[in-house]
This record gives sequence, C-alpha cells and structure tokens, in this order.
Amino acid sequence: MKKKLLSVLLSVALVTSLATGCSSKNEATTGTTDSTSEKATETTEDTTYNELYSSEVSTLNYLVTSTLEEMKIPANTIDTLVETDSDGNLVPCLATEWSQSEDGLVWTFKLREGVKWVDSTGAEVAEVTAQDFVDAMKYILTPENEAANAQNLFSVIANAEEYYKGAAGITDEEGKTWGPIDFSEVGVKAVDTYTLEYTLGKEVPYFLSSLVYVIYMPAYGPLLEEQGTSFATSNTSMYYCGGYYLSEFVPQEKQVLTKNSLYWDADKVFITDVTRIYNAEAETLAPEMVKRGEVDYADISSDILDDWLANEDTASFVSKERPATDYSYFYCFNFNPTFDDTYEPENWKLAVNNENFRQAMMAALNRFNPVAISEPNTPDDYIMNTITPTTFTQNADGIDYTALAAFSDIQASDSFDEAAAATYKEAATAELTAAGATFPIKVLMKYNPSTTNWDKECAVVEQQMESVLGTDFIDIIVEAGPSDSFLSEVRRSGDYAFMKCGWGADYADPETWTDPFYQAEGDLEGYQYAFLRNAIEEGTASSETVQNYFNLVETAKTITTEAQKNERYDAFAEAERYLIDHALVIPYGISISKYISIKYNVFDKEYASCGSVPNYRYKGVKMLDNFVSLEDYKENSAK
Repeated sequence: MKKKLLSVLLSVALVTSLATGCSSKNEATTGTTDSTSEKATETTEDTTYNELYSSEVSTLNYLVTSTLEEMKIPANTIDTLVETDSDGNLVPCLATEWSQSEDGLVWTFKLREGVKWVDSTGAEVAEVTAQDFVDAMKYILTPENEAANAQNLFSVIANAEEYYKGAAGITDEEGKTWGPIDFSEVGVKAVDTYTLEYTLGKEVPYFLSSLVYVIYMPAYGPLLEEQGTSFATSNTSMYYCGGYYLSEFVPQEKQVLTKNSLYWDADKVFITDVTRIYNAEAETLAPEMVKRGEVDYADISSDILDDWLANEDTASFVSKERPATDYSYFYCFNFNPTFDDTYEPENWKLAVNNENFRQAMMAALNRFNPVAISEPNTPDDYIMNTITPTTFTQNADGIDYTALAAFSDIQASDSFDEAAAATYKEAATAELTAAGATFPIKVLMKYNPSTTNWDKECAVVEQQMESVLGTDFIDIIVEAGPSDSFLSEVRRSGDYAFMKCGWGADYADPETWTDPFYQAEGDLEGYQYAFLRNAIEEGTASSETVQNYFNLVETAKTITTEAQKNERYDAFAEAERYLIDHALVIPYGISISKYISIKYNVFDKEYASCGSVPNYRYKGVKMLDNFVSLEDYKENSAK
C-alpha cells in the first residue's frame, strides 16, 4: 500500500467533478451565487484576514516552545536567517549570504543591514544585529528558562550541551558532574555587528535547513536581560522583526497581527491585518460564519462536506489545504504512565513492556477506518507504514528514504492482521498472567476536543480494536483532555496509555524523525512522547529492546559527512525499521489535506518540508475577492 503524495491531487479532481457547474463567483456576504462564472481575483487594496481559533497558546515565548500552535505568531513576527519560497527552496532572509569552512564546522552569515526591532505599536526600538542571535541562544541554553527545544542544540552547536548541563549542575548516571563553562565557549559568536558565526560540534548535513526553526530566531538582548523568564509573557514584553507585530493579544479572546511598516521586505506583505478570534466552538461555528462573510477561513469537516459540495450556494466555497510532508502521525505507547490509579498505571506498565501485547495492539489497529473519517474518498493516500513520510528526503542517489532496502518489504503491506492479532493476544495473555497482570488491560486514550474529528477517530479505534482483541483482553477508555494546553497536560505529563501523536520535521534529514523516541542516557523526558528510556531505567521486560533501538540511533548519528550520506540514511532506516518491527510505536499516516474554505491561494505561501515555521507565514499571500474552489485549487497546484 505504497502512498504517493501526488495521488492526493487525483482525489481532488474526483471530488471536483461532484461540483461541476458550481464554481461561479460567490458573494460571501450572502452566500448567493452569481450567474456569471468568475474565478477568484486578487484584491487591490490593503486587506484584512479573519479567522476563528479554538486552542489558546500557553506562551508567546518562541525561544522556549516546541508546540506548533505556539509557532504561528513568531512565524509571522520574527524573521530567521534564511526562509523558504513557495516551492520550498531556501533563500536569504535576515542573512544575505553565508559560507562554510572546509571542514564543515564553521558557518559564517552576513546579516542584512538596517533591519529594525519594533514594539507592539510598530514603533522602532533598535536594529537587529548578530549579538541578538547570540543572546537568544544563551537564553535557550539557560536552564532556568526551561526551553523545551534546548536539546535540539546539544548535538549541533559546539559546547551547547556542556554549557547547559554545567549551568544546571547535572550529574549523569555514572556519577559525572558537568562543570560550568563560560558561554564564550559555546559555538555562536558575533564577529561584528553584521557578522554571525556558528561553530558546530561535528559536521551536520542538515544545518542550513534547520535555521528556519524557532531555536535559531533572534531576540533583542537588552530586553531578554531585563525580562528574564517574563520575556514574551504578553505582546508588550517582546519585540518584533518580521512582517507583522502582535498589536493585540487577549488570551482566549483575540490575537491581532498588524503589518510592520518598517519591515525590510514590506513590499511582499500584502495582508495588512490578521485577526484571530478565540471561540472554543470554532470548528462548528466557522463554516456558518464563512457563508455569512464574517471570517475568511473554515475547516469543512466530513459531516458537512457532502452537503456543501451538493449545494450550489456552497460548492465553490470548498477547497483543500496544500499537501504536506513535514508532519507524521503515529500511535505511541506510554512507558511512563502518570494517570490516576483508577486506570491502573502499574498494570499498564506490565502490559506496555510486553512485546506480544504491543504487537497485538498493532495488528488490531485498522488505520483505514479512523483516517476515512477525515478523508472518506482516498484514505489510503494518507496511511503510512513508516514514521518518516514519503517524499520527505532522498539519499545521494536520489532514492526516496522510505524506499530504502530497510523498508522494502513493509511498504506494500498492512500491519492490520486479525489472525496475527489473535496469535499475539494468546502469547501476551500467558506472559502477562505469569507476570501478575490482570485483565482486561485498561487503555486510557485521550484526545483534544478542539481538534476536528479526533473524538470520532477515537470512538472508531475503540470499537474496532476491542472487536478484534475482545473486551476480555483490553478496555480502551476514551476521554477528552483539555482544549488548551493539551500537550503539556496530557502527552508531556504522561497522562495517557495509548494515543495518536504527531511530530513535525525540524530539518531535512531522517534524524529528525528519531526525536520523539530517542532519549540520551540520563534523559528521562526527552521530547516527552513515549518515555522509552523509562523501560531501561526500570529494568523492565522491554529494556533490552529499547536499548538496541537507542544504540542503532546513536550509531547513525555518528555518520555525519556529505560523502557518507547513503550510509547515514541506511543506518537511520535500520533504526526506524527496528522501532516499528518491535512495535515500540505504530505508524499511522501523514497530515490529511483538510477540506477548507479559504480566500487566498495556499500555493502562494512559503513552503517547507521541515521546521513548520515557514508554512505559517502570511508573507507573500494576497487576499482574493471570493473563496477558492476545488477547481481553482487544482489549477493552482499545477502551476
């Protein structure tokens, strides 16, 4: 069941045929259809963009967050050294040029002169300089600031890990205490006002592509020093150097981005104001508000899609998101359950550390059914048998990473196998009974109620997996988590047993897809997904399996030169295959290109297959007079 991203466009063509004759111009204020067929046209005046949102950010501090929702504001308000164009090519941004030393360890960037920091009123504060990048990295590597992404720098920037662990006074498992070092030893330096230098701890093949991510964003040093942990706790306690500044921010009420008239590239910022209004029921309310002309964007969920396509007043309001290869979904088993005793965490620990139990769960999950809830037409296009998405990257010979030898015999298969599930169940029952487990195993599965269709997916998964394995073996308990701060309160805290999780690529290299699972020695949290290292620390039945996976990842990480690219990719593929073969995770699929209503061409936006940040920018986007239809979408995608 090999997934081809381009086949998504074929499904769009199929759905478009349902709306033939319905692509005429719509007056958004009334929902009526003009008898004269016209394509959406660009507006010529300053424009605003309005949308609802249902999940509030827990912080504006882009230097400490690792949450995608919390990257949407900095994506538009803070520029990076490089950015991407609409085709995904890296192009100059705050850096106008760069060079790399012969040994691949030193990167030098020449900054654009005259770039301004502005405050929440758009008033000029200071000039952006190389020191702003240095100060931002020091902030990230200061333990008391609790930056969730600090470890991203450890394996890249020289002495980043030594500085952080020394400042934290960390003692590792062998009793070694990391001693403090001066920050001047960390591999980031302002050579002069407009020259920035990074020194890497080893050659990093993906370094340039990683610069679009939040951990390499600048911050105004004097403000960081003044604010400390209070930096970016409001829109007035941070400065901006991007195409927009955050002029208004009232939590659970409103976010307003206003065009930065002092922006160095202001001629490419066409939308003057982006207004996001909070409403916990946004997913339900937005489609009706689209028809009334009150907002410019809405998700069109599967339960209303057919009606919208069949209705001549709404058919041409339906379009799709741009297909993405920067995000992957998978089902995690939590090896560090912190949930209430009601759900029997100790019993779950016995189960999750039993490979036959995990294999039974994997064989019992029919991914087609939950995916079909959001994409009923071509669900197979979005199901994956790997964690790394197809078309994400290629080796030196141009071979897609997911087509490498390690994956050759799983790409055309399906992990769903009822007969195998029964065999694994029988073996697991015997082993777990001997270990003292009681049945049925309670499986706490949580979801974010603000995420469209997630509740329905969970209901389908519960019914289907319990049907295959029997309620004498498992009892899947579906519960809604909080709409706000879901990641911190559920996944990162370990308040679940089995749950669909996602990860976005931070750079264009397969190593990025190990981050949710791999944890260095002594690191019991990592990125707070499955908490696999707990199995090693606690000496459970799966400790050897987890250690073997970690060893494979560590070996792959040591292969760093461009000349060794094929060897590096093969090594990471072997590690990923081992992870899947031992059911330490269950691959699920890529992001489904949602059906949406939108008043701009999604192919005009910056695009990146990693880092996520560029995909959230409004720079380069021009508002249209009316909504993009599926016919428009198909034509835009072919350009």
